[in-house]
Amino acid sequence: DEKTLKANRAKEKEAFFICKEKIFKHKLNMKLIEAEYLFDGNKLLFYFTSEDRIDFRDLVKELASIFRTRIELRQIGVRDETKMCGGIGICGRKLCCSTFLENFHPVSIKMAKDQNLSLNPVKISGICGRLMCCLKYEEDCYVEIREKLPDIGDIVLTPDGKGEVLAVNVLREQIKVAVKMKDKDEKEAIFYNSSDIKIKKKCNKHCSERHDNIV
Repeated sequence: DEKTLKANRAKEKEAFFICKEKIFKHKLNMKLIEAEYLFDGNKLLFYFTSEDRIDFRDLVKELASIFRTRIELRQIGVRDETKMCGGIGICGRKLCCSTFLENFHPVSIKMAKDQNLSLNPVKISGICGRLMCCLKYEEDCYVEIREKLPDIGDIVLTPDGKGEVLAVNVLREQIKVAVKMKDKDEKEAIFYNSSDIKIKKKCNKHCSERHDNIV
């Protein structure tokens, strides 16, 4: 079995370069990613990416005549491409998708918002260009904690008086509040533990009571 696998790996390298030459010959707008022989050698798969629908019937016929086995060309997405090619993430570790992730789960920009992350696409996207899979890992934890905390713009009661929420640190469960101190004319931004405040008024997109008119 081990000898068969090694032989297949060697044949896959040769098949990959031959297929690339034929793609160029047929002038097809596709990027070849990987060639894979099934263990018994009765099928040869070629994985590719393309932004277009490709008519590769002539290519398949030519490849079948060269390799004398069944040929399958399988179009994949950029995430699958990255999973196959591997790489190093911005965390400095090998990519999750190429090491332990078996399936891709939906990832949304809301997850980045829930975790108070920068919404700069460069900072929250993987090398595939899509949102990083790891945004999903702690989402349930963040959602559970967020439900107990006020939102930015909410009016809250603090030990120092009424104020408006300016920022929320979810993991530390700390709230930054603009509070007008009794002995001062200007408001101060103070951090409080979530257990030390009470929500007085939830603020939505129509809320008119902002931190510049707290009394």
